[in-house]
Amino acid sequence: MTSESSFEEFINYIFDSRVYNYPSRRYLRDADNPLEVYDDDEFRKHYRLSKDSVVHILLPLLTNNINENDRGLPLTPILQVLIALRFYATGNFQIVCGDLHKISQSVVSKTVANISKRLALKSRQFIKFPALNETKRKFYRIAGFPGVIGCIDCTHIPIKNPSRARGEIFRNRKGWFSINVQIICGPQMEIYDIVVRWPGSVHDSRIFNNSRCCLRFEEGDLVGILVGDSGYAQTGFMYTPVLNPQTDPEHRYNRAHLITRNIIERVNGVLKRRFACLCRKLQNSTPNTCNIIVSCAVLHNVCLMTNEPELNPEIELENTVPNTQDSSRGSIIRSAFISRHFS
Repeated sequence: MTSESSFEEFINYIFDSRVYNYPSRRYLRDADNPLEVYDDDEFRKHYRLSKDSVVHILLPLLTNNINENDRGLPLTPILQVLIALRFYATGNFQIVCGDLHKISQSVVSKTVANISKRLALKSRQFIKFPALNETKRKFYRIAGFPGVIGCIDCTHIPIKNPSRARGEIFRNRKGWFSINVQIICGPQMEIYDIVVRWPGSVHDSRIFNNSRCCLRFEEGDLVGILVGDSGYAQTGFMYTPVLNPQTDPEHRYNRAHLITRNIIERVNGVLKRRFACLCRKLQNSTPNTCNIIVSCAVLHNVCLMTNEPELNPEIELENTVPNTQDSSRGSIIRSAFISRHFS
C-alpha cells in the first residue's frame, strides 16, 4: 500500500460519519409536540380538529413542498399546520401563538400566511354544491319549503383599516372596517359557496349579482331555489320573505322561509365560534385576510366531514337593509309560488 493511498484512507476514516459523529442539523425547535402532550379532548379544544383529522386529512393535503421556500431552520410540516390552526382557533395576536411554540412573531405570521394560502387553493375540493335532488329533499324535511338548494347570507368579518387611500370603502354601515363575506350553505350547515373579496360598504345584493353562483343560476347550471333575506331582490331563483303578509298562505310561506333560512344564521355563528379569529379584528394584509377566511370555511366543512363536536353557536341576527328594488315580476313569481305550495 502506497503512502498516498494510506493518507486518503486515513482522511476518509476521520470524516466518515460512522466514526466521527457530527451533530445533526435540527429541524424541530425546542417545542413540545402537541400531538403527544395533549389528549384527544384537549387537542380538539386547542386546535378545533381531532388528531386523526390533522394527521390524515390536513397534513397530506398541505405537505407537498411545504418547506421549499423556507430559509434557516424550517419548521416541521405538522408544526406549521398546528400553528395556523391555533391562530384560527384563538384569534389571539400572532406573538401569543408564537410564544406557545417558542417561535418568533415573524415566523408565525409567515407560517399562517403560507398555510392559509395553501388551504385556500384547495377550497374547491371541499366547498362545492353536491347532488341537488338529495339536497332539495333534505331542505324540504326542515320546514316544507320545496325546491331549495341553498340558504344565502352575508356576514361582516372585522379587519384593520387596510390603507388611508382606500380604507373608507371597507367601512360598513355599522361604522367599522370589514370584509363582507357571502356564504351559501346546505341543510346540514355545509358551506356550498363562499365569496371573499368585497369591502364592507358593498350591499349584499350587489355581491350576489356579481358572483359566479348567480351566473350559474342564470345559465341554468344550478336549478333550484336560494332562500335569502329581504336584502336580496325576489327573482325566479332567489326567494325572499313577504314584507307585509296579509293572508294565511303568506304567513305560512314566511314561517317556512324563516325556519329554513335560520340554517345560514347558525352557520355564521358556528363558523365564528369555532374559529375565533373571524370575530377579532384581523391585522393581516388584505390578501392574507381573504385566505384566512376561506381557510376557516374549508376547515368548517372538514369538521362536518369528520363529525367534530359543534360548539354552541351565537346566532347572528344582523339588521338587514331591505331591498326596495323588488320588481313587479318578482312579486308575481313569489305570489304564484305561494298560491301553488302554501294555499
